[in-house]
Amino acid sequence: MLINEIMHREPVTISPDTKLFAAYKLMHEKNIRHLPVIENGKLVGIITDRDLRSATSKLSEEPFQPEDEVGKVMKKDVKTIHPLDPVDIATKIMRENKIGCLPVLENNKLIGIVTVTDMLDALLMLTGIHRPSGRLEISLPDKPGKLAKLAQHLAEKRVNIHSILTYPAINGRIRIVLRISTIDIRGIAQGLCNAGFEIIWPPQMSCAE
Repeated sequence: MLINEIMHREPVTISPDTKLFAAYKLMHEKNIRHLPVIENGKLVGIITDRDLRSATSKLSEEPFQPEDEVGKVMKKDVKTIHPLDPVDIATKIMRENKIGCLPVLENNKLIGIVTVTDMLDALLMLTGIHRPSGRLEISLPDKPGKLAKLAQHLAEKRVNIHSILTYPAINGRIRIVLRISTIDIRGIAQGLCNAGFEIIWPPQMSCAE
C-alpha cells in the first residue's frame, strides 16, 4: 500500500503570517489537528493543535499571544514523505520522530498529508479485518517452504487467504496471522492442527495423534 492511496489530497494550509487565534479557529472549523505552513508555494513549516496550546499556555516561560503569527511558533524542520513511498516507511518515520502527521511532497510541492489515523486505517485494511473473514494465528519454523505448505493446505480446503502478517517469535519460529475466507475457524484450525501445524489462535486446540 502506497501513501497516495491513503493521503488526504489538497490539505488545508496557512501562511507564516497567520495569527495563532486564526489558526486555532481554522483547525476547529475543519476538525483537523495539523496545518502545513506555505510561503511562496513552498512548505516552510507545520503547526499542530498541541503547538498552539503549548505556545499560548500561561504555564509557558514566554507565552505567545493569540495575535502573534504562526511563523514564530511553527516547526520548521518538517519531516515529509513522497506519494509513492510505502505506508510502512511513513509509519517508521512517524514512530521514530514521535510526530502525528507527514506532509506529502512531489517535486517540492505539497500535494497531501497523512496522519496517525490514516496509518491505523491502513493497518486495518492490510489485516483484512474490513472484509468478512476469520482469523488464524499459527507458529511456523522460520525455514523456506513452511509458509508455502500452509498456503497449500488451505488451498486444498478451498479457503482463500485475504491477508498475511508475520512477526518473529522465538527459538527459530515465526508467527503467522491470517485472515481467511471462512468463519468456520475452528474447523479449519482443527484440520491444520491434525496436519502438524502449531495453532496459536483459536486457542485450546486438541490435535489428533
